[in-house]
Amino acid sequence: MRTEECITTELVREFVMAAHGDLEKVQELLAESPSLLHASYNWGGSDWESALGAAAHVGRKDIALYLLEKGARMDIFAAAMLGELEVVQAILVAQPEALRASGPHGISLLQHARMGGEQAQRVFEYLTVIS
Repeated sequence: MRTEECITTELVREFVMAAHGDLEKVQELLAESPSLLHASYNWGGSDWESALGAAAHVGRKDIALYLLEKGARMDIFAAAMLGELEVVQAILVAQPEALRASGPHGISLLQHARMGGEQAQRVFEYLTVIS
Protein backbone atom coordinates (compact mmCIF):
# COMPACT_ATOMS: atom_id res chain seq x y z
CA MET A 1 0.00 0.00 0.00
CA ARG A 2 1.35 3.40 -1.01
CA THR A 3 1.19 6.28 1.41
CA GLU A 4 0.72 9.73 -0.07
CA GLU A 5 3.07 12.47 0.97
CA CYS A 6 1.26 15.53 2.30
CA ILE A 7 2.60 18.79 0.90
CA THR A 8 1.46 22.20 2.01
CA THR A 9 0.35 25.07 -0.17
CA GLU A 10 3.27 27.08 1.19
CA LEU A 11 5.74 24.38 0.13
CA VAL A 12 4.24 24.23 -3.37
CA ARG A 13 4.53 28.01 -3.64
CA GLU A 14 8.18 27.89 -2.52
CA PHE A 15 8.96 25.17 -5.08
CA VAL A 16 7.26 27.00 -7.95
CA MET A 17 8.98 30.25 -6.98
CA ALA A 18 12.36 28.47 -6.92
CA ALA A 19 11.71 27.08 -10.40
CA HIS A 20 11.78 30.63 -11.76
CA GLY A 21 15.53 30.69 -11.25
CA ASP A 22 17.11 28.63 -8.46
CA LEU A 23 18.11 25.16 -9.67
CA GLU A 24 19.82 24.21 -6.39
CA LYS A 25 16.70 25.05 -4.38
CA VAL A 26 14.53 23.09 -6.84
CA GLN A 27 16.81 20.06 -6.45
CA GLU A 28 16.82 20.36 -2.66
CA LEU A 29 13.04 20.71 -2.33
CA LEU A 30 12.33 17.91 -4.80
CA ALA A 31 14.72 15.57 -2.97
CA GLU A 32 12.87 16.29 0.27
CA SER A 33 9.35 16.13 -1.23
CA PRO A 34 9.15 14.19 -4.53
CA SER A 35 5.39 14.87 -4.79
CA LEU A 36 6.21 18.48 -5.64
CA LEU A 37 7.12 17.40 -9.16
CA HIS A 38 3.47 17.36 -10.26
CA ALA A 39 2.15 20.07 -7.94
CA SER A 40 0.79 23.41 -9.14
CA TYR A 41 0.25 26.63 -7.28
CA ASN A 42 -2.81 28.85 -7.78
CA TRP A 43 -1.73 32.48 -7.86
CA GLY A 44 -5.40 33.49 -7.87
CA GLY A 45 -7.98 33.86 -10.58
CA SER A 46 -7.33 30.28 -11.71
CA ASP A 47 -3.74 31.17 -12.63
CA TRP A 48 -2.21 27.75 -11.93
CA GLU A 49 1.54 27.27 -12.34
CA SER A 50 3.75 24.21 -12.00
CA ALA A 51 7.51 24.31 -11.53
CA LEU A 52 7.92 23.31 -15.19
CA GLY A 53 5.58 26.12 -16.20
CA ALA A 54 7.63 28.57 -14.13
CA ALA A 55 10.91 27.48 -15.69
CA ALA A 56 9.40 27.56 -19.17
CA HIS A 57 8.09 31.11 -19.15
CA VAL A 58 11.34 32.57 -17.83
CA GLY A 59 13.55 30.56 -20.18
CA ARG A 60 15.31 28.44 -17.54
CA LYS A 61 16.24 25.47 -19.72
CA ASP A 62 18.43 23.94 -17.01
CA ILE A 63 15.56 23.80 -14.54
CA ALA A 64 13.05 22.62 -17.15
CA LEU A 65 15.35 19.82 -18.32
CA TYR A 66 16.03 18.76 -14.72
CA LEU A 67 12.30 18.57 -13.97
CA LEU A 68 11.62 16.61 -17.18
CA GLU A 69 14.46 14.23 -16.32
CA LYS A 70 12.79 13.65 -12.95
CA GLY A 71 9.46 12.84 -14.63
CA ALA A 72 7.62 16.14 -15.04
CA ARG A 73 4.99 16.04 -17.78
CA MET A 74 6.06 17.88 -20.94
CA ASP A 75 3.58 20.48 -22.14
CA ILE A 76 3.41 22.65 -25.25
CA PHE A 77 4.78 25.71 -23.43
CA ALA A 78 7.90 23.93 -22.16
CA ALA A 79 8.33 22.28 -25.56
CA ALA A 80 8.21 25.69 -27.25
CA MET A 81 10.79 27.18 -24.89
CA LEU A 82 13.08 24.17 -25.30
CA GLY A 83 12.89 24.35 -29.10
CA GLU A 84 11.09 21.03 -29.50
CA LEU A 85 9.51 21.89 -32.86
CA GLU A 86 8.23 18.39 -33.59
CA VAL A 87 6.48 18.20 -30.21
CA VAL A 88 4.86 21.61 -30.70
CA GLN A 89 3.73 20.68 -34.21
CA ALA A 90 2.29 17.34 -33.07
CA ILE A 91 0.27 18.98 -30.31
CA LEU A 92 -1.02 21.66 -32.66
CA VAL A 93 -2.07 19.04 -35.22
CA ALA A 94 -4.01 17.20 -32.52
CA GLN A 95 -5.32 20.37 -30.83
CA PRO A 96 -5.15 23.43 -33.13
CA GLU A 97 -6.79 25.60 -30.46
CA ALA A 98 -3.64 25.22 -28.34
CA LEU A 99 -2.06 27.90 -30.56
CA ARG A 100 -4.09 30.52 -28.72
CA ALA A 101 -3.91 28.95 -25.26
CA SER A 102 -2.25 30.89 -22.48
CA GLY A 103 0.28 29.47 -20.09
CA PRO A 104 0.87 30.61 -16.52
CA HIS A 105 0.14 34.31 -15.95
CA GLY A 106 -1.53 34.49 -19.38
CA ILE A 107 1.82 34.21 -21.18
CA SER A 108 1.44 33.18 -24.82
CA LEU A 109 2.94 30.22 -26.58
CA LEU A 110 4.88 32.59 -28.84
CA GLN A 111 6.40 34.34 -25.81
CA HIS A 112 7.48 30.97 -24.40
CA ALA A 113 9.30 30.26 -27.68
CA ARG A 114 10.89 33.72 -27.54
CA MET A 115 12.23 32.93 -24.06
CA GLY A 116 13.96 29.85 -25.47
CA GLY A 117 16.38 32.05 -27.40
CA GLU A 118 18.41 30.68 -30.26
CA GLN A 119 17.58 27.06 -29.41
CA ALA A 120 13.87 27.80 -29.90
CA GLN A 121 14.22 30.04 -32.96
CA ARG A 122 12.67 27.48 -35.32
CA VAL A 123 9.67 27.11 -33.01
CA PHE A 124 9.33 30.90 -32.78
CA GLU A 125 9.42 31.25 -36.57
CA TYR A 126 6.91 28.43 -37.04
CA LEU A 127 4.48 29.94 -34.54
CA THR A 128 4.88 33.38 -36.11
CA VAL A 129 3.99 32.00 -39.55
CA ILE A 130 0.92 30.07 -38.41
CA SER A 131 -0.42 32.75 -36.04
